[in-house]
Amino acid sequence: MTVQSQSQLQSESSSTAAIYFAILGIVTTAFGLADLLVTAGGAEFVYGTAILEIPNDIFRGGWGGLVVLSAGLFYLSGAKNIGEIHQFAKVAMGSILIWIMAGSDIFAMITESIPGGEDGSWFNTLDGFLAMYAPPYAPAVLLLPFSLVVLYYIYHRD
Repeated sequence: MTVQSQSQLQSESSSTAAIYFAILGIVTTAFGLADLLVTAGGAEFVYGTAILEIPNDIFRGGWGGLVVLSAGLFYLSGAKNIGEIHQFAKVAMGSILIWIMAGSDIFAMITESIPGGEDGSWFNTLDGFLAMYAPPYAPAVLLLPFSLVVLYYIYHRD
């Protein structure tokens, strides 16, 4: 492969990554703002037949909203010139913030599924345990698979 065609492939890959992470940044920023607005409003938000749930508690909604908003801003600021290492680091930091929030949401889901209900036994039944993993999901959990794309670009970075 010639040097010219290799640089052309890198620029095409870089522009594709910039577009992808710019769109992801817009969506992530919107989710972060929605987290903060729902927390400020004081009422929990559930979309449609419960695919998205935005909690209104101060930790997950307030602090979590700030973290998700920061991740979106990192994505947006890093997507401009993603071929440069410092800009790419901003995109990677945005993904790490999403991973932290999604990890805490998934951990909360796991710990809530182990005990039985208020009137039930100490441990949940198998059906009750599995039912806890059905939607609705927090915004960070919905963003998690899309944020994992950064691993591909980290692995293939020169």
